[in-house]
Amino acid sequence: MPFRAVLLFALLVLSFAAGAVEIDGHIDPAEWAGALHVTDFRDVQPLSGKPGSMPTEAWVLSTPKGLAIAIRATQPPGVPRTHQKTRRDEDALVDRINVMVDFNGDGRTGYDFEVTSTGGIADEVITNESTFSYDWDGVWDHALSEDEQGWSVEVLIPWYVAQMRAASDGKRTIGLYLDRIVASTGERMAWPVASFSKPRFLSDFKRIEIPAYTQAMFAVTPYLVATTDRVRGRTSFQEGADVVWKPNGQTQLTATINPDFGQVESDDLVINFTPEETFLTDKRPFFTENQGIFDFSLLDDYTQLVYTRRVGGTSDDGSGPADIAGAVKLNGSVGATSYGVLAAQEKGDAGRTFGALRISQDMGDQSLGMLATTVEHPWLDRYANVLGIDHRWKPSASFDITSNIIASHIDQPGHNSTGTGATTVINNELSPVWSQQWLGMHFTDSLDVNDFGYLDRNGFNYGHYEVRERLTGLSPDSSYSSHYWRYRITVMNNTHGLPLERELRLTRDSLRRDGGEEIWQLRVDTAGYDDLLTRGGNPLHLPPNVTLTYERTRPRIGNWSWTLDGTVTGNELTGSRRLGYLLKWLPTYFISDAFSVFLGGSYERDPYWMIWQHDNVVGAFDGKTYGVNAGLNWNFGTRQELRVKLQALGVGGHLRQAYEIDRDGRAIASNEPIEPLGVVNLGFQIRYRYEIAPLSDIYVVYNRGGYDSDIADDNATSNFRRSFDLRQVEQALVKVSYRLEF
Repeated sequence: MPFRAVLLFALLVLSFAAGAVEIDGHIDPAEWAGALHVTDFRDVQPLSGKPGSMPTEAWVLSTPKGLAIAIRATQPPGVPRTHQKTRRDEDALVDRINVMVDFNGDGRTGYDFEVTSTGGIADEVITNESTFSYDWDGVWDHALSEDEQGWSVEVLIPWYVAQMRAASDGKRTIGLYLDRIVASTGERMAWPVASFSKPRFLSDFKRIEIPAYTQAMFAVTPYLVATTDRVRGRTSFQEGADVVWKPNGQTQLTATINPDFGQVESDDLVINFTPEETFLTDKRPFFTENQGIFDFSLLDDYTQLVYTRRVGGTSDDGSGPADIAGAVKLNGSVGATSYGVLAAQEKGDAGRTFGALRISQDMGDQSLGMLATTVEHPWLDRYANVLGIDHRWKPSASFDITSNIIASHIDQPGHNSTGTGATTVINNELSPVWSQQWLGMHFTDSLDVNDFGYLDRNGFNYGHYEVRERLTGLSPDSSYSSHYWRYRITVMNNTHGLPLERELRLTRDSLRRDGGEEIWQLRVDTAGYDDLLTRGGNPLHLPPNVTLTYERTRPRIGNWSWTLDGTVTGNELTGSRRLGYLLKWLPTYFISDAFSVFLGGSYERDPYWMIWQHDNVVGAFDGKTYGVNAGLNWNFGTRQELRVKLQALGVGGHLRQAYEIDRDGRAIASNEPIEPLGVVNLGFQIRYRYEIAPLSDIYVVYNRGGYDSDIADDNATSNFRRSFDLRQVEQALVKVSYRLEF
């Protein structure tokens, strides 16, 4: 090779090496030369927009290996600094930084990468402007260092971590938000000034243009679970694998074979006698990987057209959870159009087939999308199809309108139906202090999206108007740093014109100077009807009612932290003339920064707990519920953790009177015999986790618990004691998964 060519090659190599960023937690000016330098961090918690109380700097650099960000958080010795160890995705009140990225810059899906001052990490997906989900785990690099005057973090986010549209002329426009939190005061300083407490958050990210790079990735994560069932006396083995192929940022294919349903996760105990279904999150890797494209919220709480817990849920033949044979998902984009295809198949004669198609078009200040789902139930000879169209228009920085329309068609012998629904939300920021929101919904009686989606009820018309007031700049002597008031008027009828709700709601969400949060809410309801209690029978007339709730979160101060929830409310029979109450308290004691124990309890009393029995017959019970929530967390550095969790509930209800609901909604005393109310519920888990490598883990888990309502005991105290004897489930398992990247 000629000498000039050798010299040129050497200079190129040295130039690349000098410009490379080493993720070691030490911010070297030479490495970050040419990076976007950000110093204008301002308070967003409280949302005053004033410069932060401590200097914060950030550097942003697009590299061939990923998006690199460095943050220097000045925190001198006079400001308390947390050293608490955290497990992955733990929502802890500690010093931390967040890097949030919208890779398409369109305000539809964002990704949050969090690093605590002790090296703990969390990652979340952000959809619907400000809905955060910890269910997703990504692969990204981070490192930090600490000194007397503060701490520094470096983060490298690979380009294959998320699906993104193709670049134009070698450039990419992304949305970016950076912040740091001081745990001792609760202060959050950010760039730009944006807040997830406002209706718009993702849309307010700073748009920056960066050099575009692309990366390919192919990964296979096989796993093996060995389970010993001590109740049935048998041992079983389950194996499967997740496959991820990302040839570029525009196309991503994921597949799973015999996926793990999440035996290492434990849901919180819930006892639900209402007709509304309990919503549960999903931690299975396949169903969380780049799932944001399928977000289609009906703009009411947890409602979704794709609720992945349906896949592998209770089988149609009643044999328990269904086994999943496999599933595949394809995400991609062509120009400004993004798409996603999802298909899943369960095993056996009762195995269902699920399918979803999502298309979204970005048009500048507007976006238009479509989601179609289909589910085949061979056991029921049922076919369910749902189509949704969603639209968002953001004509200005202070005004936006989000709307969707949906339709369902069910084909089942004797149960054919077609239903429709629509929702519109209008948000308007009037000033830094005042804002307003209008929301309207209409769902017909025959709308049914729950074969693949989640909707807690149908058959209603709903509207509310809400005014919001944000107060900052409170007196330095005040215990509070800000108040956020919301004043809401709600009107809700069923589709037959029956009034279900007329409510005035006042809410105050306050940030305290100790870093904690406090929420008060008062709800005043006029008379109405409950048309769901009798499951299609006569609706129950409800008297006027008043409900007061209080929530308080106190961060760790010294060795203690705690949360407190309280509610005082009337009931469906006597209204506010006879009050019930709920109290929950959960204190945590930190033996060290890595080891903590918690022991809390709950007590609920409803003097006229109305529980449906059959037809139009309900029982009014003097109901009591005792609960305990206890356990420990021991974090061995950042790669090992031991968690013990115990939850037990005992429910008892002395029957006051049986009632039959007549056509006018009156509760008429009845001599109908009704069994006493008694329920016991237990969940106990010991879980050890060792992280072999990113997204590669060894779990050793012991589970025990159960649920029993077939008991004739109306004493809540004895039922609570009895809950610890439950052994419907007792198993030990070992799970090993290892991610292989090529």
